[in-house]
Amino acid sequence: MPNLFNAAEVIDMGIEKERKRRDFYGYVADKFKEKDLKELFSRLRDWEDTHIKKFSEIRSTLEESETTEFYKGEFADYVKATVDDLLYNQVSAEWFSKNVRSPLAAIQYGIGFEKDAILFFNELLKYMSPHHTEKVRELIDEEKKHLVYLTELKQKYSS
Repeated sequence: MPNLFNAAEVIDMGIEKERKRRDFYGYVADKFKEKDLKELFSRLRDWEDTHIKKFSEIRSTLEESETTEFYKGEFADYVKATVDDLLYNQVSAEWFSKNVRSPLAAIQYGIGFEKDAILFFNELLKYMSPHHTEKVRELIDEEKKHLVYLTELKQKYSS
């Protein structure tokens, strides 16, 4: 099976997902008064911003190449399926303020975002040159740390 999408396009999808996660964590940091939550979600927001910068650096070194599709519009469908799913569509200040009312709910959404990031970045590795895979693996490791932080926090708020 040929590579369907070039690395630049897949990196663009990764950047968009990072922006959505960053925005979500910003909403959480602004919403809750608990100092530990405010600090944690501010840190997560900042980390996602750092990831955007790292992916943008990788992106700037990639050349555009033609995308091979099995059918017309396949790439657009793939982008829609990976970036525009329900989890990512819900990230807006309006939706968040209506639907996420507890720290535990915010933490659970964060866990979902981090799991999605790990899966997406692992998928991304298939389309990367060996030169860039180490940087993406570092980002995966950082997302795993975020997942652990959030899971520990979930246990605290579940008790």
